[in-house]
Amino acid sequence: MAKVNKADRDRENSWIDKMQMLIGRTLAVFAASGLSIVGAGSLFGIEVWKSVALAGGLGVATVVEALSRAYLADGKLTTSEINDAFALIDKKKNPA
Repeated sequence: MAKVNKADRDRENSWIDKMQMLIGRTLAVFAASGLSIVGAGSLFGIEVWKSVALAGGLGVATVVEALSRAYLADGKLTTSEINDAFALIDKKKNPA
């Protein structure tokens, strides 16, 4: 049986933690972006599910693009880069 040293185990756990965080936050982006547009879509006669799907998908696409660009820069995704990507969507955290 191969030995697994502490550094490898910590790296693997860190990767799993980041993936769980990314999945959870991506679902939250989809929900927040989708639900924020429901009223506007209904004013123009667009079905609710279509409004939610389009707005949620666009929100997720924005985050995925930012994460991809950060990964392309150095082949790594740090927690800071992940937070910066999600800050593009969260208007309350974006100081603009």
